[in-house]
Amino acid sequence: MFDIPVHVLDFEGSRRSGILEAGIVTLYQGEIRDTFTTLYAPIGFIQAEEIACHGLSEGVLSGYTPFAADFARYRSYRETGLWAAHHASVEESLMRATWPHPGEVPFHYAPGEKTHAWGPWVDTLALYHRLYPGLASYRLMELVRLFALEAPLSTLAAQHCPAARRRPHAALFDALAAALLLLRLLEEPGFSGLTLTWLLEHSQSNTHAQQALRQTRFELV
Repeated sequence: MFDIPVHVLDFEGSRRSGILEAGIVTLYQGEIRDTFTTLYAPIGFIQAEEIACHGLSEGVLSGYTPFAADFARYRSYRETGLWAAHHASVEESLMRATWPHPGEVPFHYAPGEKTHAWGPWVDTLALYHRLYPGLASYRLMELVRLFALEAPLSTLAAQHCPAARRRPHAALFDALAAALLLLRLLEEPGFSGLTLTWLLEHSQSNTHAQQALRQTRFELV
């Protein structure tokens, strides 16, 4: 288990409407240590097909502040640990559309060094593609069903999610699902020795990014 928090993040929303909901699950030493969720005011029109997916309309979001007002929270998460997500490029793209970088934050895996990047990210979608090639689907809830995580997900959702948001395409529910997929890898026979270095390297989408990570001094396991 690694001795650094890994913050599993999920957003609901789009570039057009803005980030409308966030869910964050903090993992530390192989356990869920904290969760957070909130709604945000839209910055643009929410299309009907979006509402049908995530269930968030202008009426539901009335009175909330926009995502852009919450920068200090996300910078603080990045200062304390690393981000993870299922299909991390989507979450990072949405975040970077509002804040291109977090300011100066620790590398964590290179003690004493600093960066201005939100990443690198641990990506459960990339990891499951690499570790389980040939599956029919790598969608989040399909993996939850395939690897028999529905019951623990329901239990965690009852403990942590608002009653109306215990469903797929609710941010904290989806973040909990991704967190369970990551924890499951660490508990699998033969996988318990996976390091944060390995998880980060195999979460990258191209060879250049993998090589860049290999050249970085990682200290955490």
